[in-house]
Amino acid sequence: MAKLSPLATQLKNNFGFDKFKGNQEAVIQNVLDGKDTFVLMPTGGGKSLCYQLPSLMLEGTAIVISPLIALMKNQVDAMRNFSEEDGIAHFINSSLSRQAIDLVKNDILSGKTKLLYVAPESLTKEENIEFLKKLKISFYAVDEAHCISEWGHDFRPEYRRIRPIINDIGAAPLIALTATATPKVQHDIQKNLGMLNATVFKSSFNRSNLYYEVRPKTDDVDKDIIKYIRLNAGKSGIIYCLSRRKVEELSETLRMNGVSVLPYHAGMETTVRSDNQDSFLMEKVDVIVATIAFGMGIDKPDVRYVLHYDMPKSLEGYYQETGRGGRDGGEGQCIAYYAYKDLDKLRKFMQGKPVAEQEIGNQLLLETQAYAEASICRRKMLLHYFGEEYMEENCGCCDNCMKPRKFVEGQELLSLVLETILVVKEKFKAEHIVDILKGNETSAVISYQHDVLENFSSASDEDDKLLHAVIRQGMLAGFISKDIETYGVLRVTPKGKAYMKKPQSFPIVKDKEFDDDDEDSSVKNQGGTCAADDVLFSILKVLRKKLSKKLEVPPFVIFQDPSLEAMATSYPITMDELQNIPGVGAGKAKRYGEEFLKVIKEHVRENEIVRPEDLRVRTVANKSKLKVSIIQAIDRKIALDDIALSKGLDISELLDEIEAIVYSGTKINIDYFLDEIMDLDHIDEIFDYFNTAETDKIEPALKELGENDFDETEIRLVRIKFLSEIGN
Repeated sequence: MAKLSPLATQLKNNFGFDKFKGNQEAVIQNVLDGKDTFVLMPTGGGKSLCYQLPSLMLEGTAIVISPLIALMKNQVDAMRNFSEEDGIAHFINSSLSRQAIDLVKNDILSGKTKLLYVAPESLTKEENIEFLKKLKISFYAVDEAHCISEWGHDFRPEYRRIRPIINDIGAAPLIALTATATPKVQHDIQKNLGMLNATVFKSSFNRSNLYYEVRPKTDDVDKDIIKYIRLNAGKSGIIYCLSRRKVEELSETLRMNGVSVLPYHAGMETTVRSDNQDSFLMEKVDVIVATIAFGMGIDKPDVRYVLHYDMPKSLEGYYQETGRGGRDGGEGQCIAYYAYKDLDKLRKFMQGKPVAEQEIGNQLLLETQAYAEASICRRKMLLHYFGEEYMEENCGCCDNCMKPRKFVEGQELLSLVLETILVVKEKFKAEHIVDILKGNETSAVISYQHDVLENFSSASDEDDKLLHAVIRQGMLAGFISKDIETYGVLRVTPKGKAYMKKPQSFPIVKDKEFDDDDEDSSVKNQGGTCAADDVLFSILKVLRKKLSKKLEVPPFVIFQDPSLEAMATSYPITMDELQNIPGVGAGKAKRYGEEFLKVIKEHVRENEIVRPEDLRVRTVANKSKLKVSIIQAIDRKIALDDIALSKGLDISELLDEIEAIVYSGTKINIDYFLDEIMDLDHIDEIFDYFNTAETDKIEPALKELGENDFDETEIRLVRIKFLSEIGN
């Protein structure tokens, strides 16, 4: 048996491992040599060991600056398990009492403690700074260092004060560690920590055992998730949501449908949150539904799936969160549910923030959107984002690579894109280049006089998505680079300039079509419907049109398309079943249901259809309670903005709830609110429009009525009045 190296012997004696992972040994040696060290290592690569082992070998105490209390506790517990002495590792943060902090300080001063974890907020306290000045510090470690960068997915201003505080406490070598950082973020971290001369250790970002998939986020997303969990019964999984409210709602829905699940978010009591995390780690529950507060540094190796109910705000966040799957090298399914309107909502949340912050946020969201909508290899896109080139054309482990893809020739369009980038002197983003090629007379195009360029309108017949796909795939091929420092300005690389002199075939894949209509979140396939039975769907549409003529109301007042699609998928044949169809409440079922049920029954009988035992998602009682309380508040003539405030909703979310109420057949009266905020002429004009409209969708209404004269909220309010009075 080969003799172990001195470092490997220390590893074996202290942690019981026979060998290091990846470049762990080189990193540790660099720290032991007293050099500043920057470590970029994917989740599951063993970052913690890079400071844990040298802390045990060096004289003094290592200070680990870490962002999460849960992470500190987890790692301190792990270190104590490897040692006979509990005092070997401690943390100081806001969760400790004064008495507990005094005990920690006694252990440190006695020389027992080799690792001290502190939150950045605790590090800034004067009393802690004065205490740390008394210690022999072996080195400082900044864990989850991407938190430093405003370009990172978890920017924390306190992290940007670390360097001055370290200088105040006393100089010592510094190691910064992160699992996710683009080249821009890497530079930002090193610059802020004053370690531009650090030795950089960068591991590959490729996690070959992870499978990546993006699914359309439809009204049936809860049902899809329940089906998925049932197919993976007994396996550990994490589901990420962006809001605390959605975490609570989804975990309750899953619980009511027999899933072993707990919620986790920063708004919960500390003890409850900690207990829920421990229950997941100890496998008392299979699933945790969480915000991004969960998981940073959590060492659970056998998470078999990571689902994203909402797309994250950045690809850094997405990569970090999916990285919690399959850390043992086994199965790791990463599935994200995507709807454009979710990203649009995130953009609206950024309004009011400083312009630079909005620009950064928008660029990060555009990258997320591009990832979701692209039809090219997802692994290739992710690795390119982090500055790594993936040479394989087909990874064999993402939804895009595992389905046949249709290529189109992109040589001419790529040449046009490259020419245009150079003509405008490499000073503009992808959106502006697309506007020029499409011939869009935007204010920016006009003000820079780019409407007189030869390339203006040269690709007017092409779809915006196709042009963005050309730019994106041109970047992957190395012809175009994106300057993140200037918020996404495009430049032509030397390889791109060589291509312009000698163009050649450039096959591209068209982006996926996701429905981005706020009013109908069901995703349409190439046949224009997601109904399982196109024949029945057509029959139901004919019946709806016949009824609309007879009753002299627009067809959408009776039932919307998604309701007809659901009928043509689950074949309801009783009044109770019909009431379970989205958009059909008791009122509508009684008013219009009989004729539709008659047609469906006849179709099922004639075609000998075996009706699917469709998964019926038991809904959370709180949802119906919310609707009842909204109706009661409207009956009491409480202003809608006050109702929204009291329910913790924004006005758009409240209108979503009210629309669901009226579409289901309940009559409500919001005249008292409309009379307060709108001119009578405007109300009448919108009402008259819907009386003759073919569709109830907002976009056509805005175009017809004039976007300068009316806004979306006004139209939605009057549409509620119209549907309630005419349809209910």
